[in-house]
Amino acid sequence: MADMVQECRAALQRCPLGHSDRSACLYNLAISLHDRFEQRGVPSDLDEAVELFRTALVLCPTGHSHRSGSLNNLANCLVNRFEQRGIPSDLDEAIELHRAALLLRPRGHSDRSMTLNNLANSLVNRFEQRGIPSDLDEAIELHRAALLLRPPGHSARLSLNNLASSLQIRFQQRGIPSDLDEAIELHRAALLLHPPGHSDRSMTLNNLANNLQNRFNQRGVPSDLDEAIELHRAALLLRPTGRYDRPGSLNNLALSLGDRFEQRGVPSDLDEAIELHRAALLLRPPGHSHRSQSLNNLASSLQTRFNQRGVPSDLDEAIELHRAALLLCPPGHSNRSAALDNLAVSLRTRFKQQGVPSDLHEAIELNRAALLLCPTGHFDRSASLDNLATSLQIRFEQRGVPSDLDEAMELRRAALLLRPPGHSHRSLSLDNLAISLEYRFKQGGVPSDLDEAIELHRAALLLRPPGHYGRSGSLSNLAISLVNRFAQQGTQSDLDEAFRVYVQLSYLPHAVSHTDLTAAKTWTISAEVANHDSALLAYQTALKFLDQHVTMLRSSPHLFDVVRKATASLAMDAFSCSVRHGALTTAVELVEQGRAVFWTQLARLRSPLDELSLSGDTGAALEKEFKHLSFGLRSALDQSTEEQSPQIRQLTMQWHDVVSRIRMLPNFSRFLLPPLFYNLQKAAEEGPVIIVNASRYGCDALIIFSAQDPVHVPLDILQIEVSELSSEFQSLAEEFGASDCQNKLVSILRELWDCVVDPVVRALEASEIHHGSRIWWCPTAEFTLLPLHAAGPYGKNKNNLSDIYISSYTPTLATLIRARQRVSQEVSTQNFVAIGQANPDRGKELRHVAPELAIVAERLRPVVSFTSLEDGDATVQGALAALNHNQWLHLACHGMPHRTQSFDSSFAMRDGPLMIKEIIRSDWQSPEFAFLSACHTTVGDEKSPDEAIHLAAAMQFSGFRSVIGSMWSVDDEVALQAVSIFYRKLVDGSGRLDCTRAAVALHKTVKSLRKKIPLEQQIVFVHIGV
Repeated sequence: MADMVQECRAALQRCPLGHSDRSACLYNLAISLHDRFEQRGVPSDLDEAVELFRTALVLCPTGHSHRSGSLNNLANCLVNRFEQRGIPSDLDEAIELHRAALLLRPRGHSDRSMTLNNLANSLVNRFEQRGIPSDLDEAIELHRAALLLRPPGHSARLSLNNLASSLQIRFQQRGIPSDLDEAIELHRAALLLHPPGHSDRSMTLNNLANNLQNRFNQRGVPSDLDEAIELHRAALLLRPTGRYDRPGSLNNLALSLGDRFEQRGVPSDLDEAIELHRAALLLRPPGHSHRSQSLNNLASSLQTRFNQRGVPSDLDEAIELHRAALLLCPPGHSNRSAALDNLAVSLRTRFKQQGVPSDLHEAIELNRAALLLCPTGHFDRSASLDNLATSLQIRFEQRGVPSDLDEAMELRRAALLLRPPGHSHRSLSLDNLAISLEYRFKQGGVPSDLDEAIELHRAALLLRPPGHYGRSGSLSNLAISLVNRFAQQGTQSDLDEAFRVYVQLSYLPHAVSHTDLTAAKTWTISAEVANHDSALLAYQTALKFLDQHVTMLRSSPHLFDVVRKATASLAMDAFSCSVRHGALTTAVELVEQGRAVFWTQLARLRSPLDELSLSGDTGAALEKEFKHLSFGLRSALDQSTEEQSPQIRQLTMQWHDVVSRIRMLPNFSRFLLPPLFYNLQKAAEEGPVIIVNASRYGCDALIIFSAQDPVHVPLDILQIEVSELSSEFQSLAEEFGASDCQNKLVSILRELWDCVVDPVVRALEASEIHHGSRIWWCPTAEFTLLPLHAAGPYGKNKNNLSDIYISSYTPTLATLIRARQRVSQEVSTQNFVAIGQANPDRGKELRHVAPELAIVAERLRPVVSFTSLEDGDATVQGALAALNHNQWLHLACHGMPHRTQSFDSSFAMRDGPLMIKEIIRSDWQSPEFAFLSACHTTVGDEKSPDEAIHLAAAMQFSGFRSVIGSMWSVDDEVALQAVSIFYRKLVDGSGRLDCTRAAVALHKTVKSLRKKIPLEQQIVFVHIGV
């Protein structure tokens, strides 16, 4: 580019004043400087180009054949400078020059249509700055006139796009639906004129996509947004690396994905948007004319991700990017007001997180500065009014100064006036004003404020008809306001209407957004408070939404984060509600549906398909396709460093398609859907399963039998008491080994017996479950952290639970059913591997590992094909490789639980940690049994115990039908004794191993050690599975 500028300068020097080619040389140098400005952003290049075009115009006086072209060139350059610096006189002069050029190009002139377009575009620019309606109306008429001069078949029918863009802007201002619909039809017509291979096809794809995105924002029809994204993807493919317009395409696709994330909450959409914005920013280096736009867009996406996941670095980076964008928009720049508002939003968010007053103060000052740059008529004035109102409302919440709230409401009313009926953001303005009125009502108690808020929410709901993505939020807002008015005035009709509104949530055909789920959860809370008979429907709706929501997410730790925030106590409260309504089978279905969601989602990619393959040729073909796609999707998810690569997107769509086709087959309508009770009942085929539930609304147990209805056992304990008991036990577990622990432990176990286990035992006995039978515990909430298997009266001549029944655990009923379905394959040789790591990469030496492995070898070498991995061989890859060839595992090492990032929980190997995330990626063949002789292998996330993300669960999910793990620290000496007895008891009379004997073998082991080891070590090991 520098060479081109120098060549043009040299050419100009060879053409002194009076030379016939001087005007052409001035033009060439101006164009080369303008192009260099586009690349490097040096202002002096643009200024020089303007002066050169002025000089060229002087050489083309009135009557000169090139005067109209010269007028046009200078005008275009002034428009570019206006876009950079925002100097109004540049734009006004450009418009006058375009008008003068148009006069010189009367009807019949070959360039008339181009000049009509140029003048129209400049008028649109001025409208966006000053908001004078006549400028926009004149621009549309000029574009229509230009289009008439370019009839079908005309090589430059570009006017289709330009007219469409102007109609789109008028739609945004006045909300006339026909303007937007006409714009879309014009863009579709333009696309037909640009078939594959046409140089302008990518531009037309992009324009159509932008308009569909606008219509989505107006009417909320998801298909418009989906089509927009696909069109943006198609445009991006036509703009490979090196194309000048690639950054624009990256930006547009990212914005569409950001919109879809806002609608449906799929994390991969947001992650992909951020990566696209980063790619666009790299292509807009310092000096690039659109760098500030990319800085701003990347910052906004990072802030959105912070709002979802709370990673502080995302918000800090967003603020720095917004500051950098503001520096590129100095006073006078057309984008300065937006840059001020965007930085203010980020600072406001940080204030809400960290509470630093200076952040909120700066945000308000930035919002005020932005509003000053958006005078009456400015395109962005309504948004700027809204932003300042939000900041003032937050300050009111902090300081309680009434004037802040009053000013916020006046700003909200002003914004609403600028969003008349038909405006795409009118419903948002109605809701915002209503929320401000509700705040004022809470402060002053003036009934008219709440009455007006309700009417505004009603009006917003009318603008979000069935099918609109924002409908659930509007339903929830209106219902909450009506419930609040009922609480104040006691008018029954308000409460009745509130729940009629809430019930409409259950009609949403396919709810996938976080907003839908939040609205349904709000309904459950309102119904519980009012003791309304729609409560059970509310829980069923919320859990249906949860299932639909997580089905849209990729199976990753990010899914777990989303689920953890979305569910909280939802499943346990649903269970409690169902029990209170006498719907015991529904209680089982709902608690199963809302717990261990991460494992359920992963299991969908590993479903057993024997029945499908035997259902006929179609079924066999679908089974093959499903297995192929599931394997491909799992592999892509494991290997991809991107949150959602194109390969993953394609595989996910294909996977959902084959699932839909399988559900069309006879007897497969519920394929991979949450199981019904009669399916879940199969978990009790080998013995009863007891669900023990803790909810804020009450604690209950349900006993599941294989051939009769569940039995309800009310528990005389409150959730707060369970939580306190759990906390007390967790604190005690850290002190095990101290002299005074024994009495405290017995006290906890007695309380568990009295309040929870004894009532269950009495119900089992009443149901004729004989002593010595096996039972399975399926605890929820804080109960998951308590040793139910060890409860008892611990008195002389009194039986503890372990004297009455043989206890196992299962995270969910479906997990136990899957373990039973994986029937042991009859193989002549049973392959067993014992892995021991006494000297891990980190952690103290374990002196008893070698003797423990020696005992295992001594017991099992005669009956199985036995392999041992120790010390240097017991590496991460060594362990994973060994499990590819062995169905039986004994693992002796350090267990390293991570209570806040549970996917990082690990077994300590010689070269580093063998983590949960690596275990669940494995595809081991028919694993049977794992003895995890390590500490804390059943300890999961402290905030989400119901997701059961711990080492033992990971082994079970990876295929092990039967697992023994530990609830706290295991004493090395105890482990040695326990292992010796356990394996002697495990081998059956035929000399073979049977994993279904593991629970009984552990039971007998503990019994034989009862008088030899401390109580906490007697009960540390638990059995999970068959």
